[in-house]
Amino acid sequence: MIQFPDDKQSVVQTVVVPPHGWFRFDPAELWRYRYLILLFVYRDFVIYYKQTILGPLWWLIQPLFATGIFTIVFSMAAKIPTDELPPPLFYFAGLIIWNYFASCLLQISRVLLDNRDMLGKVYFPRLVIPIALVLSNLLRWAIQVLLFVLIYTIYWFCGASIHPNMFLFLLPLVMIYVLLLGLGLGLLVAAVTVRYRDLVLAVPFLTQLGMMISAVIIPLSLVPESWRFWCVLNPMILPTELFRLMTLGTGMVSWSAVLTGLVLLIFILFLGLGLFSRAEQTFADAV
Repeated sequence: MIQFPDDKQSVVQTVVVPPHGWFRFDPAELWRYRYLILLFVYRDFVIYYKQTILGPLWWLIQPLFATGIFTIVFSMAAKIPTDELPPPLFYFAGLIIWNYFASCLLQISRVLLDNRDMLGKVYFPRLVIPIALVLSNLLRWAIQVLLFVLIYTIYWFCGASIHPNMFLFLLPLVMIYVLLLGLGLGLLVAAVTVRYRDLVLAVPFLTQLGMMISAVIIPLSLVPESWRFWCVLNPMILPTELFRLMTLGTGMVSWSAVLTGLVLLIFILFLGLGLFSRAEQTFADAV
């Protein structure tokens, strides 16, 4: 509440009241703190690798190294088909989508614990930090997309069977889907870890396991048709297959999968926001 005195003096009184209810989301308040969000984005993007030798090159080295390992182990050794696509392109396309989601999930899931000293002393909307994390990770994703375009161009001139299509214009919607999914699931886990710290240790393991069942390594076309409905219940299969369909021309996407993915996204996002809002009220006592 802001009050302006009658004598027209330049005095402003701000009264901060505790939040109430399970669901508290104020876009206007977040907009007032937009410069703080940009400050956190700058901190995460610039300072994270400040004392490293290679710096931001790690954003390119990590997916390249993983792509090479997957190509050798799963394509050359295990002979797993890649929908008649060049294996490096197939794996890299899946990895850059999954890595963005995994980074958002892992970082947001620890946001209350990693920033407990600051959150206990200074007031600002707690959603500021998770929003800054998804935006800074989005910048890293954009850099990896440039590398993907470079590799894509090389294979294009070498005559690889890749077919970009008109669905490529839907790429921003795909990334918004992944952004909101990572934000919602990360907020959900962050709220639970306030009380149950075991989940902090379990999330990295579960994230690695999730990559194995999210069409990053094994295409959805290899899954028996009777099982595909259950696979679609994994919300990360939809953006992975959509990205490959847009850029490479190969991917299995149906309207039922899109509808299921949107329903799951809305449920996870609202549940995460609700539990996170609830955790804010008892966070100081729990830590």
